[in-house]
Amino acid sequence: MSEYGGITVRPDGDPASGRAVDLRDRGLDPDRVAAAVREGSQSRDERSGDSGDAGSDTDCGVTVDCPRPRAVHEHVGCVRPSVCVRVRTALAAAARSRGGEAPQDAELAEVRAELAELTVPEPPDLDGPRERLAGTDDAVDRIRERVAALRGRVQAGREAGRDVSDLEAELAEATRELSERETERAAAREAVERAERLARESRDARERRRRLEDRRANLRRRARAHLVERIRDEYEAALATVPGGPGAVDDPFAVDGVTAALAVGRVADFRAPVVVACDRFERPDAAAEWLDAPVIRV
Repeated sequence: MSEYGGITVRPDGDPASGRAVDLRDRGLDPDRVAAAVREGSQSRDERSGDSGDAGSDTDCGVTVDCPRPRAVHEHVGCVRPSVCVRVRTALAAAARSRGGEAPQDAELAEVRAELAELTVPEPPDLDGPRERLAGTDDAVDRIRERVAALRGRVQAGREAGRDVSDLEAELAEATRELSERETERAAAREAVERAERLARESRDARERRRRLEDRRANLRRRARAHLVERIRDEYEAALATVPGGPGAVDDPFAVDGVTAALAVGRVADFRAPVVVACDRFERPDAAAEWLDAPVIRV
């Protein structure tokens, strides 16, 4: 089943190549070797046919030259004793590695595109503009009362025949200040309206994002269920034959991590090597044969 393109592993020392590479005597960390698989595949793509040294060095001292891993590699590409597998998610990735599709794929792609294009602006500060508006309202009310009082005094002085030139000057200054404060209040009111509009836009965008995320999650669940159903029988058959596994089980989704990873791996189509760090196989080539995939044994 595997689309095997060949691997070359360069540990510190002589390089090794082939379908099954045994590095058990190197004391290597399985996760770091799996990272070398990913980095090596990226370097191969970047080289685009360069004939120089292959792969990419990692801090584990190993370089791997191999095809780029499929998504299933993220779930079961490193089989170590402590591996924890989300079986349904891994099975869906295994089905996709074999070209499997789900009826929800097109709609799911549209939702993802909408989410990628959706911009959710940060909610603006509403308290500051509202406080400024409240302050200008108070100032306008105070000065308006003062203007009204001055007008009354000017009118009374004129009727009494008194000199009201000082009062008229004070009234003119108060009227000018009232006009300025009313202009400030209009600007403050516009700022509040603008902030409230931006707040609504931010709230609407967040709600749209929430709806799209819920829709995406629902589509993912349905697509996963469809893909799992396509491959479930093969997975259960693989479970029964996993070396060192429990054999027949009541719940195929509630088995130990190593057994689940190997069973998923058997029904997947790998391109990059699987890092095997468990004692379920006597020899690396037995693991490669059982998984039908290139294997690095650590």
